[in-house]
Amino acid sequence: MLKAIIKLETLACPSCLAKIEAAVKNVSGVDKDSVKVMFNASKVKVNFNDSTNIEVIEKAIQTMGYSVIKSSVRAA
Repeated sequence: MLKAIIKLETLACPSCLAKIEAAVKNVSGVDKDSVKVMFNASKVKVNFNDSTNIEVIEKAIQTMGYSVIKSSVRAA
């Protein structure tokens, strides 16, 4: 299991949080219970398995129209 913190552009509205959370939870291999979008910090914390890579999670967020600034991944 891997753990990631994804830094996003500044989030403008609380509904952004729900959209991003739903998009990340729909990525195959993501631990749905671990997904946490921190509105004030504009970050996403997520755990995912080794068969999924961070680029797929980033793409899901970008497809929703939000910019990913950087991601850090480490073993959980």
